[in-house]
Amino acid sequence: MQNNEVRLKKLLESMTLKEKISQMLQIAPNFYLRQGAITGPMEELELTEDIIYNAGSVLGAAGAELTMDIQRKYLENNRHKIPLIFMADVIHGFRTIFPIPLAMACSWNPELVEESARVAAKEASIAGIHVTFSPMVDLVRDPRWGRVMESTGEDPWLNSLFARAFVRGYQGKGLSDKESVASCVKHFAAYGAVEAGRDYNTVDMSERTLREYYLPAYKAAVDEGCAMVMTAFTTVDSIPSTVNQWLLRDLLRGEWGFDGVIISDWGAVKETIAHGVAADGQEAAEKAIKAGVDIEMMSSEYVHHLESLVQKGIVDEALIDEAVMRILKLKEQLGLFENPYRGADPEREKTVLLCDEHRKLARKIAAQSMVLLKNQGVLPFDKNIGKVAIIGPYAEANHILGGWSCEGRNEEAVTLKQGIVAKIGQDNVIVAEGCDVMGEQLNLSSAIAAAQQADAIILALGEHPDMSGEAGSRAFITLPGKQLVLARAVLELGKPTVVVLFNGRPLEITELDYIAPAILEAWFPGTEGGNAIADILFGDVNPSGRLTMSFPYTVGQIPVYYNCYNTGRPKGRENNEFRFCSKYLDIPNAPLYPFGYGLSYTTFQYSDFVLDSNKLTVDGAITASVTVTNTGKRAGEEVVQLYIRDVSASVVRPVKELKGFQKIYLEPGESRKVNFIITEPMLRFHRKDFSFKSEPGHFIAFVGPNSAQLLEQPFELV
Repeated sequence: MQNNEVRLKKLLESMTLKEKISQMLQIAPNFYLRQGAITGPMEELELTEDIIYNAGSVLGAAGAELTMDIQRKYLENNRHKIPLIFMADVIHGFRTIFPIPLAMACSWNPELVEESARVAAKEASIAGIHVTFSPMVDLVRDPRWGRVMESTGEDPWLNSLFARAFVRGYQGKGLSDKESVASCVKHFAAYGAVEAGRDYNTVDMSERTLREYYLPAYKAAVDEGCAMVMTAFTTVDSIPSTVNQWLLRDLLRGEWGFDGVIISDWGAVKETIAHGVAADGQEAAEKAIKAGVDIEMMSSEYVHHLESLVQKGIVDEALIDEAVMRILKLKEQLGLFENPYRGADPEREKTVLLCDEHRKLARKIAAQSMVLLKNQGVLPFDKNIGKVAIIGPYAEANHILGGWSCEGRNEEAVTLKQGIVAKIGQDNVIVAEGCDVMGEQLNLSSAIAAAQQADAIILALGEHPDMSGEAGSRAFITLPGKQLVLARAVLELGKPTVVVLFNGRPLEITELDYIAPAILEAWFPGTEGGNAIADILFGDVNPSGRLTMSFPYTVGQIPVYYNCYNTGRPKGRENNEFRFCSKYLDIPNAPLYPFGYGLSYTTFQYSDFVLDSNKLTVDGAITASVTVTNTGKRAGEEVVQLYIRDVSASVVRPVKELKGFQKIYLEPGESRKVNFIITEPMLRFHRKDFSFKSEPGHFIAFVGPNSAQLLEQPFELV
């Protein structure tokens, strides 16, 4: 390794200032594929041939032949033969698309999520990708924000577990493995807290809230060894993340010890001008390099201004050398100097991408990600039920992959109809769209006719994929278009009916919950979605998904989340009629479905919750145990959840915080004692002086199936 560093240092010394600055630029593949002039936004970058063939990385190119052709052409024109890094948004699969991350989190199975990332890395690396802009670990409390689909939810501890799982899956045994990809955690920091859920909007919060809730998942990814960090579009403490020295240099590099590559988000360096912290491109470049941004993505302030800033003595060239050395080291770690084409393999692409093994895993994860929200004895359907009508805009739709589905193809996705037909045969399936997803199209007569012929009905409803994801913010998060009109008409028939929801965020479905006998949250389930839904509906898989983000009763509650503060005038009981407490006059305080919630085809009973001691010492431990019994007639999995409340502290603490969970499998009638170990580190928080420590005092341990239905036992830290 020492010899490699010496070689890289010599390489750096041989580069001109312009060449070094060009290494800090990331551009789209179009610059290497163009037949004529570059136009539109890319023309605004004003890049010369010299800059293009010294740029350090490319984003968005995929496919072995394409990436190899670009690399070959680039190396022919780069005098140092420094290879390009190819980066892409491989968010929930490459060609085999898994459920959206918010859905995968509902599996409460980090090991399974790690498997999905390993498959994504294998497929992406064979297609010539070296870095993925994933995981997105932004904590979210506002489902109006479209990018909740990329998050794993509202809990910092659970998000941290998934952050680590994604990084392990992508990076495997190390970046030298040609079937791994480097992981870039994003968006640093607190992008998920944009005001009003509006993308790119302002973020404003206290440092304590930032550290306590929003930073832990990024820290977990860094501790797991992620190779890169991407800045957020938004502000932290009124300073855009991309030029925030405290955030990037003091916290990320200094306090956390991150020594990898920091990259801006698309155009974010230039956008600091619109933010109002840079007067022009020169000031934007100065502030970004001083803050610690190594790679500027798709804006060109570095290549146009850094050289003159160095010549004027405003920017120390050492800052540029540090950034370029980090970029070169990443290329070295990836093995690109040894083999610029790394794992790219056009022949293996044909057999590995979307292979049967990967489809099988996608089907398994999709089924575990789905959450049964309601079931009044309708599900599971018997395979001999007779005719089933699939009604709604998602009856035959193949756009079920969700946003950021990389190289996934809709035509390769298993639709709901295809999944149901595979279970019960074509002759037993009737289909009527009834309405489109977003518009005013409505054909009740065809829908009712289909429903009247059926013995059971599946209402396939939801959002269009374009309604979530980046720039997919919504003020009203109800079912769009005429879907609720369709649902009312079909449900009035009184037949056994299940609503299957396809969406990228928690929706406001209060009326639907009132009128529908069964609701299955399928999210955007990925390539094998139709098969996975059929597995659930017909009982081949017993649903075990649990929500990692609360579903609001109505949009007026937002933000609504389980680990809130109590306030000085807490409402307490939901039926509390006292006026002068913290409550709404017209809706409940509680969400429609709370964090951790989800049903099964069997039932579970919790009993005998005890602590083996009611006093905890700093170096000791308490064992919390609860007996869980499967009281139903089917085998099933239960997610047993542990929460803790700090009753009194130097700063206000949440009403409860998730501190552990176990996913257990029980046969009918089987009981199992589930144990959790409670230790002092689990009780630490950011105190008044920002030290991360616990405080002696009274605590309450809770155990139950979700954040709202809990048994409790008190204990004391002494």
